Amino acid sequence: MVSLTLSVVVPCYNENEGIHELHSRITSVCHNTVGEAYELVLVNDGSSDATWKIMRDLSKIDKHIVAVNLSRNHGHQLALSAGLHMCRGERIFILDADLQDPPELLPEMMERMDDGCDVVFGQRIKRDGETAFKKATAFAFYRLLSRMVDIDIPRDTGDFRLMSRRAVEILNSMPEHHRFIRGMVSWIGMRQEALPYNRAARFAGETKYPLSKMIRFALDAITGFSIRPLRIASILGCCFGISTLLLLAYVLVNYIFGKTVEGWTSLAVIVLALGSAQLFVLGVMGEYLGRLYMESKGRPLFIIQEVVCLNELVEKDSSSK
Repeated sequence: MVSLTLSVVVPCYNENEGIHELHSRITSVCHNTVGEAYELVLVNDGSSDATWKIMRDLSKIDKHIVAVNLSRNHGHQLALSAGLHMCRGERIFILDADLQDPPELLPEMMERMDDGCDVVFGQRIKRDGETAFKKATAFAFYRLLSRMVDIDIPRDTGDFRLMSRRAVEILNSMPEHHRFIRGMVSWIGMRQEALPYNRAARFAGETKYPLSKMIRFALDAITGFSIRPLRIASILGCCFGISTLLLLAYVLVNYIFGKTVEGWTSLAVIVLALGSAQLFVLGVMGEYLGRLYMESKGRPLFIIQEVVCLNELVEKDSSSK
């Protein structure tokens, strides 16, 4: 394995409009920081546009680029995991292809790691170019997450960070499919520091995280690091059970004293409330059970179709982790 000072890992999905600017800015900051001792690992996550073609073309003119093509769209977290398994650097710099996280913060992150940090993560102070709804939901998500999970996950952080090789090796040894990488990194521990910064608007294109993906991501985050939803479901079931017993006692007392309870509306409301509580409890249990089922299959996290590096094509029809 070739020893490099730095690896830059960037998962890409339909980023053909901004990938040249991404390459230019990363190349500039890496040359100024570590000279020639770096690699740029670009992971194509099953893009439907010209992203992979541009990656291949760039790899023919830049010896630092390692272009990785996944067999299909695996999702951002697994694409990032593929890049982390492929990279070779002693330090690993992670950022997204949309350039909302400025690569120009790399030198300051490197200085903090020189002081003994294993992880230096970016912590957003301001989020430009995002809707009020996105900002509000992100604010609520991180606050809810901090109350739900059993570890300390820093608020207002993404995957934008610099990691030491030993931290990445530990992360790579964690096999779960439903990955919330920023939480997994927090779980590792060791010395981690925040670097506050202002997040810019996307350089080009549209967000790859619509509401549906955000919800799934939130579920992965909560269920991956806490069993509190199961406890909440149990508490809710107990509360409804006690309420049912109290209601039964009320009905019996009224029956004994000849005061029958009239009206089907109240009865229907009670039945619907109990039914909803039962379905909620089953749904929470189903989320955990489904994740156990998927993990038990033992399937690889991702499939690498091919890798282009140093003007050479390496076919990998079954390479996976």
